Amino acid sequence: MAQNVLDTLKERGYVAQCTNEKELRELLEKEQVTFYIGFDPTADSLHAGHFLALMVMAHLQRAGHRPIALVGGGTGTVGDPSGRTDMRKMLTDEQIEHNCNCFKKQISRFIDFSDGKAIMANNADWLRKLNYVDLLRDVGACFTVNRMLAAECYKQRWEKGLTFLEFNYMVMQAYDFLELNRRYGCRLEMGGDDQWSNIIAGVELNRRKQNVSVYGLTNKLLTKSDGKKMGKTAGGALWLDADKTSPYEFYQYWRNVDDADVEKCLSLLTFLPMEQVHELSSLEGSKINEAKSVLAYEVTKIVHGEEEAKKAKAGAEQVFGGAGAAENMPTVAAKAGDKLLDVLTAGQVFASKGEGRRLIKQNGLTLNDAKVTDENYVLQDSDFTDGAAIVKKGKKKFYKLANA
Repeated sequence: MAQNVLDTLKERGYVAQCTNEKELRELLEKEQVTFYIGFDPTADSLHAGHFLALMVMAHLQRAGHRPIALVGGGTGTVGDPSGRTDMRKMLTDEQIEHNCNCFKKQISRFIDFSDGKAIMANNADWLRKLNYVDLLRDVGACFTVNRMLAAECYKQRWEKGLTFLEFNYMVMQAYDFLELNRRYGCRLEMGGDDQWSNIIAGVELNRRKQNVSVYGLTNKLLTKSDGKKMGKTAGGALWLDADKTSPYEFYQYWRNVDDADVEKCLSLLTFLPMEQVHELSSLEGSKINEAKSVLAYEVTKIVHGEEEAKKAKAGAEQVFGGAGAAENMPTVAAKAGDKLLDVLTAGQVFASKGEGRRLIKQNGLTLNDAKVTDENYVLQDSDFTDGAAIVKKGKKKFYKLANA
């Protein structure tokens, strides 16, 4: 008998919280369940955090369930306050539409939308048509302010101030779940664990307005063993768009994760069987690098395709794999926690910090194939492969940063 997909998600380490797990397990066992995850168009590309959500969707779809990928053309006009200490930048309607279209293209690479196997929806289709007074009377009466203020997503904003605009976000997300249940029979909302309060609000709204049982499930956020978020590079976020984060840079990021994070990443971000995941993550000493190479290849293959994954692997092996290139480069001592500009100035790569800042502004400095955009960038453990990182100054000058 096939394993219940909820057990698969648990075994691989996805599940954080779940409403009425017993009922949800039975539902997933006996019928095809329509579920959704929302993606707010805050940029023109999805990033590593979204990739985790896409993997969850893919696991459920492979188990025979039907995903709805919801792009937030409506909620994107407000901005989710969850996990924020300040208000998100307001986007124009044109920016929101452009970002939604970019998201749709990217999501289609991970989820099969053929033959009704999945649905692509945009909450602008209903949220932007709502009459404010009607919404207040119909939905607003189902929410108590004291309950909303107790939500973790709002607590973090008390000191700096929570705008009334953002205060409406929970109501809008809850309304999405209600609308998706009405339109498509959606029974399950999923998202990162920072969305728990918003998801609960949607479950409650469905119960109050339609007397139907729907469910919520959150996945753990993509974090390192020290609790910090994964996916930060010298060039900013780790994007899924090859024009924003090259496949080589993407490969290098996963090849350079901490030893302690290998098992988690193999479990969450690949489809490798768990027996193989345990086998790879049990490797010790320098052999753990074999597991990191498998991780980097598998993740890059899912995101960018097999051909790009092979190219990235070959490129990494050429630079780091004893081909002599790295050994012949000028070497500068560095370590995680050092400011890159200070290291390169002290190592006489730059005659002065001013020269370094000018080159960074001109996009003339790369770290492991990633454009350095932040003059205050601090080196991280994940920047070093086998104790080394590669810096390129201009088009032809290469330097090896040796982990001191």
